[in-house]
Amino acid sequence: MSRLQITQPPPRPLVAASILSADFAHMARECTDVLGKGADLLHVDVMDGHFVSNLTMGVDMCRALRRHFPDVYLDVHLMVERPGDYVDMFAKAGASLLSFHLEVCKPTRPDGVDAAELIGRIHDAGMGAGMVVNPPTGPEGLAPYLDQLELVLIMSVNPGRSGQKFIPEVLDKARWAKSRIGPGTRLEMDGGLNPQTAPQAVAAGVDVLVTASALFGAEDRAAVIRQLHEA
Repeated sequence: MSRLQITQPPPRPLVAASILSADFAHMARECTDVLGKGADLLHVDVMDGHFVSNLTMGVDMCRALRRHFPDVYLDVHLMVERPGDYVDMFAKAGASLLSFHLEVCKPTRPDGVDAAELIGRIHDAGMGAGMVVNPPTGPEGLAPYLDQLELVLIMSVNPGRSGQKFIPEVLDKARWAKSRIGPGTRLEMDGGLNPQTAPQAVAAGVDVLVTASALFGAEDRAAVIRQLHEA
């Protein structure tokens, strides 16, 4: 499906173009543009209006992207209260990886999902699995699952909308995760990343940089991607 092998340590930071900041009326054209200018993968933010206050895209967007971009890695980030409801849907729609939040899992949320069981379901459906942690949440709850994940995502803004300011305090969480994951697990950061803040993330061990407004709002998108690759 995808030429990108996410479990292979990249020689330089990967740039994940977050389509949350793309022009939705011209989505295929926007994605073609940033991929043609060097972005390595597409990041798809799914919000349910409950876990975060915003509503965004869903399974149909993923399916359309897969149809137009059969070889592109689709990194789907579920900002939803019940991620287990969407595993089979996104697998059939062509998602390459599905990540879900520690904050909706037991014991962080007593009535939440069983993270180990959900990771197994995601793998059985043929996708990579990722777990996400928000800025206010400590990373220790990720520890039991790190050897089962293809990706760990550290949020560097509070999730729900693009264009927010980078929170540097999360760099300690990135360093914590980097010291504990194996070479087959990518460390991703999302929120406020641009050519000025990305070097801090990379220095902390991040090897997948999610960029939204800094990329899609730039006059010279190729330059932004180049600078992130060189962060």
